[in-house]
Amino acid sequence: MRSLSTTRRLMLAGIALATASLAIGPLPAMAQTPTIPIIVKDTTSFYWQIVLAGARQAGKDLGVNVPELGAQAETDINGQISILENAVAGNPAAIVIAPTERTALGPPITEAAKSVPIIGIDSSAESDAFTSFLTTDNVQGGRIAADGLAAAIKAKTGKEEGEVALITNAPNAGSLEERKKGFVEQLAKYPGLKLVADRYADGQAATGLNITTDLLTANPNLVGIFASNLIMAQGAGQAIAENGAKDKVALIGFDSDDRLVGFLKDGVISALVVQDPYRMGYDGIKTALAASKKETVAENVDTGANLITTANMTEARSQELLNPKVK
Repeated sequence: MRSLSTTRRLMLAGIALATASLAIGPLPAMAQTPTIPIIVKDTTSFYWQIVLAGARQAGKDLGVNVPELGAQAETDINGQISILENAVAGNPAAIVIAPTERTALGPPITEAAKSVPIIGIDSSAESDAFTSFLTTDNVQGGRIAADGLAAAIKAKTGKEEGEVALITNAPNAGSLEERKKGFVEQLAKYPGLKLVADRYADGQAATGLNITTDLLTANPNLVGIFASNLIMAQGAGQAIAENGAKDKVALIGFDSDDRLVGFLKDGVISALVVQDPYRMGYDGIKTALAASKKETVAENVDTGANLITTANMTEARSQELLNPKVK
């Protein structure tokens, strides 16, 4: 049994400790790792895997939990809307999203932004609720493609003349419509080049193959094609190769993977307009984290586009863009 003096000493010590605690103030709560999901258009595409790799590295560098979300195809608009709604329900610090379709994703993004900062990447949507938007200047990307196509046609035929075609992956995708706008505007500066076909596909490389094969058959004077994203460039490249048309028809693609780089080496593709998707993913998470902390962030960020040809593909910057660290 404790003595009275011992009990009194313990009580006095307890009072002293409590007083000291009040003087110091409450102890800070254990810091929690912020969660910032990134929602891409298609988790299976190499381009979006590069975006996710950049976001993943940002999460490691910045101490952020980064769930990697997205549908199985860029045409699954309803799927992406459901993913966004579920992500908001998880009460994240912020969300990074590449909208699959300009019109349909506008209202869901506006609604989501009432609860959490929304950072847009790659493609636009009909919403003014983005805290920040990081993307390639896709209009400029289209202009670069038109200039590259004119140069490639001249290299093959000796003149900037003839019929050309445009193939777009799917209708009403913000980034693709902007590339189309820039391409058509810039092509007008080459009076000898005539746009004779403007086709939309359904997001499948096989459709791009079929469209290109049909174009080659129906337009014997065709001298150039712009396939405005990776999937359509895959299909168009295969058609050019299978039909032995690489010496006659110049093909400009957008984005890159091993297959397109192979086409570029073999002369099937004349040039690729290459973005910086790794930076888009990395800086998307970095910007989202800053926004979640109420820090000031840029409203719009251009992440850049470059024309890579057979002549410059071995240069250091080209190799950095063609061989990003995906794993």
